[in-house]
Amino acid sequence: MKLLSRKATCNSHGQDSSYFLGWQEYEKNPYHEINNPDGIIQMGLAENQLSFDLLESWLEKNPDAAGFKRDGQSIFRDLALFQDYNGLPAFKNALVEFMSEIRGNKVSFDPNKIVLTAGATSANETLMFCLADPGDAFLLPTPYYPGFDRDLKWRTGVEIVPIHCASSNGFQITEPALQQAYQEAQQRNLRVKGVLVTNPSNPLGTSMTRPELNLLLNFITEKDIHLISDEIYSGTVFSSPGFVSIMEVLKERKCDINTSQVWNQVHIVYSLSKDLGLPGFRVGAIYSNDEMVVAAATKMSSFGLISSQTQYLLSEMLSDKKFMNKYMKENQKRLKQRHQMLVSGLDKVGISCLKSNAGLFCWVDMRHLLRSNTFEAELELWRKIVCDVRLNISPGSSCHSTEPGWFRVCFANMSEETLSIAMGRLKTYVDSITNINTINNHRNAKSSRRRSLTKWVFRLSFDDREPEQR
Repeated sequence: MKLLSRKATCNSHGQDSSYFLGWQEYEKNPYHEINNPDGIIQMGLAENQLSFDLLESWLEKNPDAAGFKRDGQSIFRDLALFQDYNGLPAFKNALVEFMSEIRGNKVSFDPNKIVLTAGATSANETLMFCLADPGDAFLLPTPYYPGFDRDLKWRTGVEIVPIHCASSNGFQITEPALQQAYQEAQQRNLRVKGVLVTNPSNPLGTSMTRPELNLLLNFITEKDIHLISDEIYSGTVFSSPGFVSIMEVLKERKCDINTSQVWNQVHIVYSLSKDLGLPGFRVGAIYSNDEMVVAAATKMSSFGLISSQTQYLLSEMLSDKKFMNKYMKENQKRLKQRHQMLVSGLDKVGISCLKSNAGLFCWVDMRHLLRSNTFEAELELWRKIVCDVRLNISPGSSCHSTEPGWFRVCFANMSEETLSIAMGRLKTYVDSITNINTINNHRNAKSSRRRSLTKWVFRLSFDDREPEQR
């Protein structure tokens, strides 16, 4: 008799992905500017550490919030006692207002339709439980966040079918790609329950266009399926084009929220992990117009609640509109500067990136560094970069890219000095490859000239012989 469940003993978690293996190598030998300057620099972590000073400054100026006080009186006991899983009303109100402000107040959100979860990971999995049964499928455009293989599939039994996107159009979603993915699911006898997109995209660092969003709405209407829009990077857009939420497109289409079924088929995932750089606070949310989804997700949220102390602290911070406006503008400015630093550093090395306008990473084109146009060659290059160059970046294959040679490189989780060191290491490596290739090309050319000379001498000596000698 087996002592453990099939779930405990299965190998479907995705921990053996190169995305996670790179992290494991980093943890064995992490870079530190003083204690371990030759260690691996973490460039595979999409974390925003650029504006902690602003948050820490706010905490210093608001000791009551940080000390769990209201009007100078402690509310610690109230926060420490049991809270129901609907969440603190003050926090839900502050969160939906913040979400509206990120979207330029072009759309508004009802606090009664939001479900609080312990991060976006929990939010996405909860939606899978609400919208699909084991063996059902969701369509995801490639490349996509490697963690989705774990978050969406492991406990739910839901399958992922890729929507194959290509570099030829900047990896945008197309109608043929959507239809092909749907047909592939049908051929595998999978019932498609929806499409999940990340907007702005992880790993592309690009915000979705209105034509793409309208295409998705037309598609889910035609197929009568759901659309999940993971918008956790919505506040990281640092240059044009700006961010367009799926809710804004729904509003533009003049879909009546009371009569149009498509309203109930669209769901948003949000988190403060990226915009505020607070992944350790575990603050996520689901927003849905479907009352049954909200009710079911709220019940499920009892397995992953946000602490009352966290909700109180953040409700005070988010309610400070003057500070939040200043923070968002400054954070986006810093993201833009750091993004430009990475792009410029890579350009000097002869490496280009997909043009991007959001996120904490770049989608980097290293196809010209591959030994061959294969994913085997991509992993070979990745291993060299992790182990020899000592930079942990994420290979495109871990993101299910259909084209070998693309890598996700993060830039917001380190100092400028560390990023400069990383670019220096990469330059040294690329220069060494270039020198080796130059030497090999020179040797090949020299060898080729020798062979040509030998053939020429042979022909000449052969032609000079008397006719009877031929």
